[in-house]
Amino acid sequence: MVTVHFPAPGKRFVVGVPFGWLLVFFMLPFLILLYISFVDMGNDISPFKPIWDAGSGLLKLKYENYGSIFRAGDGSGWFQTLYTEAYVRSLWYALCTALLCLLIGYPFAYFIARSSPALRPALLMMVMLPFWTSFLLRVYAWKGILADQGILNRALMFLGLTQEPILMLYSSISMLVGMTYVYLPFMVLPLYANLVKMDLRLLEAAYDLGASPWKAFWLVTVPLSRAGIIAGCMLVFIPAVGEFVIPSLLGGPENLMIGRVVWDEMFISNNWPRASALAVVMIALIVVPVALYYHYRGDSAGAHQ
Repeated sequence: MVTVHFPAPGKRFVVGVPFGWLLVFFMLPFLILLYISFVDMGNDISPFKPIWDAGSGLLKLKYENYGSIFRAGDGSGWFQTLYTEAYVRSLWYALCTALLCLLIGYPFAYFIARSSPALRPALLMMVMLPFWTSFLLRVYAWKGILADQGILNRALMFLGLTQEPILMLYSSISMLVGMTYVYLPFMVLPLYANLVKMDLRLLEAAYDLGASPWKAFWLVTVPLSRAGIIAGCMLVFIPAVGEFVIPSLLGGPENLMIGRVVWDEMFISNNWPRASALAVVMIALIVVPVALYYHYRGDSAGAHQ
């Protein structure tokens, strides 16, 4: 006789609440987005049109909403459209932002983790303090810093380092500065959570075996903090791909990212199906590689056990 054990009500509740949250606030909106991406709006205002033909019993799906993303209408070829350029630019800026946040955030997280326990709360408060201020205000503050007559240019000319203002605003520099500043805490916090739990006796063993501090850092500390590095890079990279506010306020016309393209298609062109298709492709570009990574990571972990 086989005995089936059902989880206790408390366990079902603890597991069910996150799944219910994801179902209502992620899966359901995504399915609505996916539905709209196959709709043929025509000249109608509402994108919520039926895609099921009751007469023929067939689905009327407009695949052109996806085809137009990767194929230019003038016949110039595949992957030579404004949308693919925006995707590539978004991925590039997100990757650069994640690397800059890692280079800046790792030393800071390492310093916090190795500081005295009495000092750590104050240092962590410094990391989280920007979240107490409006996101828009912080981005507008960088406009005042990087403008031609802003604080930074005035300081450089006052010190005699430059004779005229340096073009920093509405450029790739301002984009990377703004995105790195905004997303830096998302890198520092997971790195700190990983580094503070590290067993320092491993470093002592490395020193006893003749390793220099720099070699011990690369061979012991960095590999043991790999989980924090991966988590921080994902927390920075994923939202940076779809960033809308920073490119709009700090970026120039040549720095058009996919978040702004989706906005223009939906609220200026009123082409909800194409905007939804752009959003679905963007989600696929992010979710599929992450899912594949965790799938193969789980397989490799199971093979080592």
